Amino acid sequence: MLRSLLLMVLGILLITANDAATKHLVQTYPVGQVIGLRQTATLMVLLPYVMLFSHWSQLRMVDVQGQLARGLLFIVGSALIVWSLAELPLATAITMLFLSPVFMVLLSMPMLKERIGHHRWVAVLGGFAGVLIILRPGGMDFQWALLIPLAAAAVNALRDVLTRRMSRSESSMSILFWSNIILMAGGFTTLPLGWKPVDAQAAMWIVAAGVFNGTAHFCMIEALRSGEASLLAPIRYTALLWAALFGFLIWGEVPDVWLWAGATVVVASSLYMIRHERRR
Repeated sequence: MLRSLLLMVLGILLITANDAATKHLVQTYPVGQVIGLRQTATLMVLLPYVMLFSHWSQLRMVDVQGQLARGLLFIVGSALIVWSLAELPLATAITMLFLSPVFMVLLSMPMLKERIGHHRWVAVLGGFAGVLIILRPGGMDFQWALLIPLAAAAVNALRDVLTRRMSRSESSMSILFWSNIILMAGGFTTLPLGWKPVDAQAAMWIVAAGVFNGTAHFCMIEALRSGEASLLAPIRYTALLWAALFGFLIWGEVPDVWLWAGATVVVASSLYMIRHERRR
């Protein structure tokens, strides 16, 4: 279980770095173009890895319907996340995604037949309360754009629960590779809508995003393979720390007191559950 937790932490760090690079790119380039080119860069990382450290048989599909379903969820979730990154500060968009564990717990019961103890419920509901503090529905500072990453959280939760179930028959590399192909194809379907020429600096950002993206998803898939989805879900909250750091260093964004107050509740809930699991 410790290995699963560490893999998820590393995956969240890298996926947040990917989000920062993506946010930088969508300020200049269309969402579909960024997704298509980013996943192409990710593919350039995956193929050498398969040739050097794995085997082509690892890409074999067993659950074709599951692979297609995950790929489609990947397209929808990625589009919503990139859209929210274009509309919101990095830390705010990432924090709104923290509602995903609530959906994961609800979905892990019927889909994975996992039993959810009261300690995990306390942790997940505490995380939800922290998100509400940040969101402040009905307040004067409420933005409708905040609903975009919340929708992404629901889609990503379904994708991750499906990943956990698919890992019984599919290799991590197979799941990552085919989801990447489907997402890349989805991005390239926007080519007729108009793409912009990519300069050398943007190309560097695209390659960096692709490397971060591919490595992050591999770490998270491996974590979900050996750990329960409802236990790993709160680890996603560490993304706030990385998002705040990247947001400040790149754009000078400083999270307000409500964001930190909500984040404190979220992190405390996560630490409570992890402490209980270690004792058990």
